[in-house]
Amino acid sequence: MSFLFPRRTVAGVAFALLLGLGGARAAEPVTIKIDNFTFSPAEITVPAGTTVTWTNGDDIPHTVVATDKSFRSKALDTGDSFTTTLTKPGTIQYFCSLHPHMTGRITVTP
Repeated sequence: MSFLFPRRTVAGVAFALLLGLGGARAAEPVTIKIDNFTFSPAEITVPAGTTVTWTNGDDIPHTVVATDKSFRSKALDTGDSFTTTLTKPGTIQYFCSLHPHMTGRITVTP
């Protein structure tokens, strides 16, 4: 015995999968600028799985260090970037280890 699916059903399922309705969507990447001794935006909320990139626009080096030690960049010169993907829900505080008054916060939702 063979099972046949109506053409419309197969086409509808294929279309839904192409649109991402058949599964979880990937989170949009986020960019945080480092400029004038600040992280901008300083506070963000993102879903788990989001890739975050910090880009240094200052003319001196900066770092990006999570207080929970989940990530740490090397010293970023002008134009350098650091990228990490946040997979664990929770709140992450971070700072520049060279200029500790520079701080930011990311809330990661499930």
